[in-house]
Amino acid sequence: MSLDLKALEQQHQTFIGAKLNLDLTRGKPSSKQLDLSNALLTSIDVNVASGNNPEGTDLRNYGGVSGLSTSKKWFAELIGVPATEATDKVFVGSNSSLSLMHFCMWLAYYRGIRSANTGWQQEALATGGSIKMLCPSPGYDRHFSICEELGIEMIPVPLTGAGPDMNIAKKLISDDPLIKGIWCVPRFSNPTGEIYSDEVVNEIAQLGKIAGDNFLVFWDNAYAVHTFKDGVKELANILTLAKVADCEDSILHFASTSKITFAGAGIAAVASSKENIQAFSKHFSFRSIGPDKVNQFRHMQLLPDKQALVVHMQKHAELLKPKFDRVDEVLNAQLGNNKLGTWTKPDGGYFVSFNAQPGQAKSIIALAAEAGVKLTPAGSVFPYKNDPEDSNIRLAPSFPEMEELEKALQIFCNCVKLSAARKTG
Repeated sequence: MSLDLKALEQQHQTFIGAKLNLDLTRGKPSSKQLDLSNALLTSIDVNVASGNNPEGTDLRNYGGVSGLSTSKKWFAELIGVPATEATDKVFVGSNSSLSLMHFCMWLAYYRGIRSANTGWQQEALATGGSIKMLCPSPGYDRHFSICEELGIEMIPVPLTGAGPDMNIAKKLISDDPLIKGIWCVPRFSNPTGEIYSDEVVNEIAQLGKIAGDNFLVFWDNAYAVHTFKDGVKELANILTLAKVADCEDSILHFASTSKITFAGAGIAAVASSKENIQAFSKHFSFRSIGPDKVNQFRHMQLLPDKQALVVHMQKHAELLKPKFDRVDEVLNAQLGNNKLGTWTKPDGGYFVSFNAQPGQAKSIIALAAEAGVKLTPAGSVFPYKNDPEDSNIRLAPSFPEMEELEKALQIFCNCVKLSAARKTG
């Protein structure tokens, strides 16, 4: 299919003249998705909060730094921790799993999670080297920002469609004891949407055997239950596999309700070995006398069991799936015959990963901005914002209403074609 540069330029100017303000930058739940959890705003009364609850405590007061027993059991079921081990192996905090990840990284770097003088920084100073982290790419930009803030060197590892290339990852780790961890978004990865295979999960679970001291897997399972349909492949349980391999101490499994209930007022958790959670809770007590227990408890009332969660997430899927289907339909109709890009069609999660022709991502994103469509800055899903191909563009269809999404997609496709036409011009 030939590209008519003049017609594409004219269409681009028409879009600019419309003065639109559309946003596909971040995977935010839409207002309709947030409305699904509005019962949180009225689900607890003073009598319950003040002690007439299964915890038998005044939820409004200080205490309980590692979370309510009910919320620990809830996350244990979500994560795959036996109910009998929930108290010892799960820490439940306030709204952000990212804040728990940041604290774990900070603690591991400066002090060491389990004991004093095991911090990564101390080993780097003693050897004259630099601490490094493996970063499957494209990946989650906020993971990379944490590393940049702490001065941790990031090493990209390519994704295969079933998780990171483990041959590359294992060789890097075996060769360098200052590689202290790996970031993972194992189900519906941000932004590729892939699900790590059972084999890959098992290999990651055993990385502690070949890594240097105090190696950690940051297992950010943010989209554990965010499927668009039934029958999607389940993720292997990394904590169980790591326990069998005697590597449980190297796994930090994060989860949250940020895209289940209220994005800004959910609850978050980290699960690991008993010893890790005990040490983590002690360190966390220096910065907090306790989490928002009222919020934890009202979440348990809204979603009391797994079946309630399944029904709740089906309602999310009913809102999300049509948007993701429409993205695929428009991209196929506009770009499917001219080889100007490839893209993913995930079975869940919050993103579509679009790969333009090499050298085109920055141009496309700049053109889209001119026409009123905000996209994630080029390179953001790679360490140091360096996409070696200048190709990947992350699309986040969840937040806009369908009419706005339709407009944004039409503009995006025109920008893809216009950028290619100008290049071949």
